[in-house]
Order: sequence, then structure tokens, then C-alpha cells
Amino acid sequence: MKFTKMHGLGNDYLYVFGEVPEKIAALSVRLSDRHFGAGSDGMIYIGPSKIADFSMRIFNADGSEAMMCGNGIRCVGKYVYDKGYTDKTRLTVETLSGVKTLRLHLQNGKVDRVTVSMGKAETASPQTLEVDGEAVEYSPVSVGNPHAVIFCADAEAAPVTVLGPQLEHHPAFPGGVNVEFVQVLSARELRMRVWERGSGVTMACGTGACASTAAAVSRGYCMPDTPITVRLDGGALEITVSPDGEATMTGPAAFVYEGETIGC
Repeated sequence: MKFTKMHGLGNDYLYVFGEVPEKIAALSVRLSDRHFGAGSDGMIYIGPSKIADFSMRIFNADGSEAMMCGNGIRCVGKYVYDKGYTDKTRLTVETLSGVKTLRLHLQNGKVDRVTVSMGKAETASPQTLEVDGEAVEYSPVSVGNPHAVIFCADAEAAPVTVLGPQLEHHPAFPGGVNVEFVQVLSARELRMRVWERGSGVTMACGTGACASTAAAVSRGYCMPDTPITVRLDGGALEITVSPDGEATMTGPAAFVYEGETIGC
């Protein structure tokens, strides 16, 4: 099996163009292992679609299937253009959370950055959960997948590896949840760290950046229709959220290497 390792701000996946194999969960676990495998946050399969230009399916490092990945879909855009599967610079991709529209930005004939129309980020009023006897306030947001956005004074000191898995597996979220720890640096800048459902700590999360920005707008920390810089461990994304919650994300996509497995 041939694969391409790519990343969006360090959020890395192994990309395969073709049909999803029957034992994909075990394969994703094995190849994603950073000591005994290729090392990644999971695998993404690209294929044809009856309703869009391409389709993508995302499998986390623990073998579970994800609905959407903002960093991953940018890399899908770069993959299909740079490898000659399309000559379009505006294309659509079918995901489990709906069809997304991509606008590819080229540099020297290759895709350098991608703008993605992420759909509506649906926010709800802040809620409080008890975790280990402590009250934790979070903003629920759905960007086609669930997020719990926690605003904090210092994102660097946030208990990402402790509170992240506790919330991911909390009874309030029977299907799990992505957890973002967000510090408001200014009305135009956020600092975000993330615990991703099924993958743990990752360098970046595109849907999480959209969810965090939407939560910040809903709580009055940021303004709608304004480009907001979201700084993640792997770099920065630019997110704009309209008054009705439509989110747009712009960020880089990069190749790492090509690989081939034997006996999979």
C-alpha cells in the first residue's frame, strides 16, 4: 500500500487514494504508532464521490472514524491538485459532516494554502460539568463534530493532558468530544491548545479553531465577519465567523514524504 504523509500545522495524517480496506481500524492504529509505525494522528482515504469532486474518510490513531478534519481537508486539496487528479482551484469534498468547498492558493504551481468553507458552527450557552469534584465551564460547539471550548487565563498552563481525556470520556459526551483550551490574547487573536477525540494532544485542529472562534464571537470576545488569528502549537490559522455562524478557515498544507507498506 502506497501512502503520502502530509500535515497541516503539524496535524499529520497518512493519505491514501483508493478504497478503504476492511480492517482499517487495526491498520490505522498500527501505522499511526509513532514508535512502531509511520507515525501520525491517523489515516485519511481519498476517493470519488457522487455529490462532490472527491470524498474523504478520516480514521484516528485509535482506529475510530472522525466526521471531519479541518487540517486534513486542506491537505486533501493539495494532494489531489499536486498529484494531478484535478486542475480545479475551487473544488468540493464530501465528508461525513457534509460537502465542503475548498479554494486552493498556488505558489510556483503547487498548492501552498487552502481556504475552506467549513459550514455553520453551532454554539450553545456555556455549561458546567463536575470533573473530579471541580466545576468546569465550557462552551458547547458543533462544527459537524462536537467540541467543548474552555476559556482560560493561560493556555500554556492549561491541564490539556489531564482534563482533556476526562472530558472526552465524560458521561455527558457518550460519543466523545474534542476539547479546546483557549486564551483570548486580543479581539483579533486567540491562543488554542487541543485534546482531539480519538487522537489526544495534536499540534493543531482546524475544526477546533473554528469552534473556538465561534465560541469567542458568541461570548463577545471577538467580532463576527472579522479575520481572527488562532495560534496553535503547530502554527496559526485564520478563521472568520459570520453573524449566523458560517465559518471560513485559511491555512497551509504540506507534504512530508511518500511511503509504501508491505504485507498490509
